[in-house]
Amino acid sequence: MLFKDIIGQKKIKTNLIKTVESGRISHAQLFVGPKGSGTLPMAIAYAQYILCNNSDGENNTGREDCNLKFKKLAHPDLHFAFPVAVNEKVKKHPVSNFFLEEWRDFVEKTPYGSLFNWYQKLGIENKQGQIGVDEAEEIVNKLVLKSYEGGHKVMIIWMAEKMNISASNKLLKLIEEPPKDTLFLLIAENEEQIIKTILSRCQVLYFKALSETKIKTTLIVEHSIEENQAAIIAHQSQGNWNKALHLLHHDDNEMIFEKWFITWVRSAFKVKGDASVIQDLIMWSDEISKTGRETQKRFLNYCSHLFRQAMLTNYKANNLVFFKSQSSDFDINKFAPFIHGKNIEDINNAIEDAIYHIERNGNAKIILLDLSMQLTRYLHQKEN
Repeated sequence: MLFKDIIGQKKIKTNLIKTVESGRISHAQLFVGPKGSGTLPMAIAYAQYILCNNSDGENNTGREDCNLKFKKLAHPDLHFAFPVAVNEKVKKHPVSNFFLEEWRDFVEKTPYGSLFNWYQKLGIENKQGQIGVDEAEEIVNKLVLKSYEGGHKVMIIWMAEKMNISASNKLLKLIEEPPKDTLFLLIAENEEQIIKTILSRCQVLYFKALSETKIKTTLIVEHSIEENQAAIIAHQSQGNWNKALHLLHHDDNEMIFEKWFITWVRSAFKVKGDASVIQDLIMWSDEISKTGRETQKRFLNYCSHLFRQAMLTNYKANNLVFFKSQSSDFDINKFAPFIHGKNIEDINNAIEDAIYHIERNGNAKIILLDLSMQLTRYLHQKEN
């Protein structure tokens, strides 16, 4: 992975290159960025720049044999840890080493891919993966050994917020005082879910969502699509390159989520005038609860985003609205007046609470029904 292949993030690229050229590489760094911003590709490009003794800035020209190993993610001093769970292939004690073939294919095909995309790759989208104590043991065992090629060793921990407490505590001392020339690159979307003792030992780099201009230009150059279509996709992607690609290839998750959302808000709105509609909400909760927890969480995040888009539409902030309905019978302009400053915070808090309880293995049907009953009140709340 070369720096030049990464979309945007110019300041971070420049900063990382300078750390290598000046010999001031922090032994523990945390890359924090929203989905699709390029944290994983950047970490790999940084590791390649270091391990292959590359130069020439973003072009990463250096040892050809080393760069070839990186192209296949097969360099012996490059190590990965990422969330896993048992599946058809691995029945117990899952660790990243058991899934390296899938991981290399995932990174090659979808370097900006999401955690859910990874779970789909492993066939565990109905489960919640983690980086557990078995993984921490593997990390320790790998890093106590000398590097194969006599230089640095790099450990990239993707979605570091998925480390459980036991794993975090086991790695704490190693991250604080790693062996000579060992580099930890942690990657996260939510740093608040990482224990503070690890956070305090990392130099943090914050990635911004990609600009519409960068996404639009990349779509035109790399995918040869018309400027108008590229502009629409860039606007709807919210700075997420992975989402831009899904929109380009007509990914159907958005259509399913929109269908669920429309059914939900319409039923919740009708309850005030017809209590029998509660039965529809019970059926809706039952349907969504049968999906995997990761799907439930993604759907609820989608709902939270759509409620915010409705509020922005209500307040005529059209330059910030990029929602485009895929349903012929839903108009956000007609829905928007019901979402305003008086109820948006309550709605978002209720959704966040639901996500929190789903993450902790609560009964999804009960959680979703409770959320639905709250929504029946909030939708009828007056702004004045």
